[in-house]
Amino acid sequence: MRLWPFGKSEKRSEELTPQVDDVLLKALLGNTTITSKEALTIPVVSACVGIISDTVASLPIMLYKSENRKVTEIKDDARIFLLNDETKDTLDGFQFKKALIVDYLLNGAGYAFINRYRNTIESLHYVEHTNVSIQKNTDPIFKDYDILVHGAMYRDFEFLKLTRKTTDGITGMGIIEENNKVFSVAYNSLVFEDTLVKTGGNKKGFLKALNRLSKEAIEELKLAWKNLYKNNDENVVILNNGMEFQEAANTSVEMQLNENKKTNSAEICKIFVVPESILDGTASDEVYNNWIKVCILPILIALQTALNKDLLLPSEKGSFYFAFDTKELLKGDIEKRFKAYEIAIKNKIFGINEVRYLEDAEPIKAFEDLIVLGLNDVLYNIKTGAVYTPNTDKSSNMNNSSKTLEGGEEDENRNPREPSIT
Repeated sequence: MRLWPFGKSEKRSEELTPQVDDVLLKALLGNTTITSKEALTIPVVSACVGIISDTVASLPIMLYKSENRKVTEIKDDARIFLLNDETKDTLDGFQFKKALIVDYLLNGAGYAFINRYRNTIESLHYVEHTNVSIQKNTDPIFKDYDILVHGAMYRDFEFLKLTRKTTDGITGMGIIEENNKVFSVAYNSLVFEDTLVKTGGNKKGFLKALNRLSKEAIEELKLAWKNLYKNNDENVVILNNGMEFQEAANTSVEMQLNENKKTNSAEICKIFVVPESILDGTASDEVYNNWIKVCILPILIALQTALNKDLLLPSEKGSFYFAFDTKELLKGDIEKRFKAYEIAIKNKIFGINEVRYLEDAEPIKAFEDLIVLGLNDVLYNIKTGAVYTPNTDKSSNMNNSSKTLEGGEEDENRNPREPSIT
């Protein structure tokens, strides 16, 4: 039996971990996870989240009823007032929609409590993502869950749920969690810049001395070195004979920090699907329209679907539906808006008073029940085959082409219960 020598310490091979002082290098080597609050301190993240949420929140939500292939706008429903104007909570309609979209983008889910009295929705209350906990069952097929807010339990139908990249309908994956490394590098680069400014841009490093320094000399050197890294005073450190400074970090120029910032900003814009020209206001109409299609419209559809699921009564589903009024996106371009109105009037899509209503103008009484009809138009009834030409004031029937009717004559084959096309 071999005895371990007494008095001798055991030598073990230890894994050496380098002491890294540089903040940016720590971000690259360590597993740094940043929160949505930290991510919003990055300028490009704040700008992308701001322009997306503001665009969506600025659009009014409408309620429609589809019945017998006819769509009717429901204007006097209380839910429209709650969504667009006043939620009966501390947030107004704009702030309510904006808060939901911000949570949807960054955290993957936005929640709002639906305060009901029987079948009537009295108010809508936005609930911050951090205050919501989800208790799910274990069945992967017949999924079910309860929502907990500060220990109080609620059922799924009591909450409006807007989720991103979800697999269960209640929790989602936000952009921060999905791309945490990119945001971590951008955030820690910002922290590193802040450190450079606070230290006056001086490099980190260490001192090498030929001889051992006394305790008093070390304390005096530490104080002088601390004053050197203050950027509000002019300080000088005098190195005694045999002492030299060894650099331990690169400057921001040597690290190409500015170039990295531009690259990171471009990558983050791609993640949010926001062109850089949208943020600086130089985007063309084509770029703006494409951005609306690929970035804003999917979010609008997600919110519309959530509203239809959680705010409609079971008896209303299938005939009622919520939809955003997307023509508000053109309100900033008056020329494009009026050209669209001109096309709509010429093609009998809108009447003059309908256009004036969209522009918040009073209707003209002379045009209350009239639309513009050109003499070159031909009216055709697809059910009876009757054709009327206003320019010649003549009617005919496609099903009986041998008979041409002059203005005011009756068609013998016409059903007497059916109104004449003239």
